[in-house]
Amino acid sequence: YMSYVFNLFVRSYYFFNLLYICCSPLLAFILCISFCLFFFFQAEDGIRDRSPSRGLGDVYKRQVSFTVPDGHLTALVGLNGSGKSTTINHIIGLLSPKQGSIVLNGVTLQTQPEAFKRQIAYIPEQPVLYDELTLREHLALTISVYQLDEKTAWQRAEELLTTFRLDNKLDWFPTHFSKGMRQKVMIVMAFITDAPFFIIDEPFLGLDVIAVNDLLALIDQRKHAGTSFLLTTHVLTTLADHADEFVYLRDGEVAATGLASEFAEKVPELQQKEV
Repeated sequence: YMSYVFNLFVRSYYFFNLLYICCSPLLAFILCISFCLFFFFQAEDGIRDRSPSRGLGDVYKRQVSFTVPDGHLTALVGLNGSGKSTTINHIIGLLSPKQGSIVLNGVTLQTQPEAFKRQIAYIPEQPVLYDELTLREHLALTISVYQLDEKTAWQRAEELLTTFRLDNKLDWFPTHFSKGMRQKVMIVMAFITDAPFFIIDEPFLGLDVIAVNDLLALIDQRKHAGTSFLLTTHVLTTLADHADEFVYLRDGEVAATGLASEFAEKVPELQQKEV
């Protein structure tokens, strides 16, 4: 709203000066006031139109409610544009919910954002790395941010680096990494933490078959230790033997939920057909 007011002020200033040069000061003042009122009400209408009433705004208005139990993997399933990314962005705090609440182990995002986010390890679909930092420095940054015990965290990091064949690349910069290697770096950074809740957005894109199996083994291991997982995916095929529940989104709404074993029955439209 303030941007509209500022732009209106700037426009009025230049408009008044132009009129002052071309006509009398009184006429310039009257025309300038008329100009301001006209564009002010235009701006008001524009602001009202920006309310979430259509397009992607529909996703924000609809209620999405589900629970991820301790030690469980919940698959957030849906086609492109179904609302998966919007839901994730609300959970991690990039978007603010219009109503309702997001609670993690008794901590709400709205009232205790730092304590809430400290419980989350997030792996985005597109890896986010700093070009100026080496792999070693990325890991050190993660250890510092999550306030981890350095000795324990580095031991865990060494094991993960070996698993994902990155142990000889600690001094590499992100520019030298392929898409898959960047994804592996994000996985290592997340799994050295003690976060009780992992959010992984389309984790298998860009990973080779060996890395996918290694990631699934890590997820199973953490699940047995009580860690909860929320994974987004288009289909449940890869996660069929690892997911406990699924939440199926369609047009920004929860269209179906249930056990992973019930997915084929409850969401037949996503079943692959033989050709």
